[in-house]
Amino acid sequence: MSLTNEVTREDILRISGVNPRKCMQCGKCSGTCPSYDEMEYHPHQFVAMVRKGQIEKLMASKSIYRCLSCFACVERCPRNVEPAKLIEAVRLAVIRQQGQDHMTAGDIPEKLDEKLPQQAIVSALRKYRK
Repeated sequence: MSLTNEVTREDILRISGVNPRKCMQCGKCSGTCPSYDEMEYHPHQFVAMVRKGQIEKLMASKSIYRCLSCFACVERCPRNVEPAKLIEAVRLAVIRQQGQDHMTAGDIPEKLDEKLPQQAIVSALRKYRK
């Protein structure tokens, strides 16, 4: 079974919560990316590829691991497209496909700590829940 049969464009959009159609391909996100030289696909290309449904190419790319998740691309985007969230969504799809979904919502209560930020809990649920 190919990757595109398992992970679709709609899955990536649902995981990320991003609307790639807002992107006007200005390249400001790529221009500010500290990992630009290390990436096969740059942030603006990533957004365009998600919009076109080229998820299999993105999942096979090492670019998803080169992203520092620094959100510089998010800060520079004049249309609030949030390319880093798309990259993270593809990275998470790869992890889930490889069977590394180690946590369920039922596992969270026993891991709670009063010092743990709520953002960490929400992030864990988003990352480890299909």
